[in-house]
Amino acid sequence: MDAQRRSQNRVGLYPHIEPFRTGMLAVGDGHTLYYEECGRPDGVPVVALHGGPGGGASPAMRRFFDPMRYRIVIFDQRGCGRSRPFSSLAHNTTPDLVADIERLREALRIERWLVFGGSWGATLALAYARAHADRVLGLVLRGVFACTQREMDWFYRDGANHLFPDLWERFAGRLKPAERGDVVAAYHARLAIEDVHARRDDALAWAAWESALISLSHTSELTPPDPRRADAIARIESHYFLHGGFLEREGVLLEDTAHLKDIPGVIVQGRYDMVTPPRTAWELARAWRGAQLEMIPDAGHAAGEPGIIDGLVRATDRFADRLE
Repeated sequence: MDAQRRSQNRVGLYPHIEPFRTGMLAVGDGHTLYYEECGRPDGVPVVALHGGPGGGASPAMRRFFDPMRYRIVIFDQRGCGRSRPFSSLAHNTTPDLVADIERLREALRIERWLVFGGSWGATLALAYARAHADRVLGLVLRGVFACTQREMDWFYRDGANHLFPDLWERFAGRLKPAERGDVVAAYHARLAIEDVHARRDDALAWAAWESALISLSHTSELTPPDPRRADAIARIESHYFLHGGFLEREGVLLEDTAHLKDIPGVIVQGRYDMVTPPRTAWELARAWRGAQLEMIPDAGHAAGEPGIIDGLVRATDRFADRLE
């Protein structure tokens, strides 16, 4: 069976997985996180980390795990989705999010779990594994992003704009000439204001640039971003990217990999990923000998592309075989 048919059939097996538990977890600093559990209560525990930062979790994230084998934990990170306060930048850093993951694990009384994440979710998975390697059964990563200046320059300064000059003009061209030298800083300043209505057009423009490049087919360009979701994505992403992802130093997730030597992993990467190009996944795989890199030849960045779905589902099936 070819990859596209297999992916479509596999996704169709569980189109309406409902949570067996939902809750709100207070994590301090005025933040409360929404979480849910799906699948089998005594199954292999897995936590799925959404992208953005600020994207929020969606029911579609459940489709990568066999609910007869996995205890699937999904949550909305600080400031987004159903977590509160919404679109908040206060006490919202990578160390905060890593600590939140650990608080959630403890609250759910899970000893160790598989960690799954794509894009920013992959960044956060790697950061969590650095801090709590002893709690990680394995890593499944998609569209690896290490939050380096090189990666951010590609997407927000000099790289993707050469391939999509028309879309870049919509995004950067609406800024004043004096702002265009640092697009991230300019948008961050605009989005940091408290008036949600005054910042709406800027939030929509930020989200539209990312959305238009996420899929190889570019069909997402035809669907305008949801204003509420766009607000959290734009504010929180620009907040994180202006501050280097709140990581302790540039490139640390690619350079400090000794803790990964005993952690098995699978990296699924779209060959034509315009948001997080394959070089980062390649460098991580070279440094992390316990990882298997699968380059999908006909895919971009989106988790919902057939080849990406197929690679991720095969990875979680193999981990279930190993961990059950």
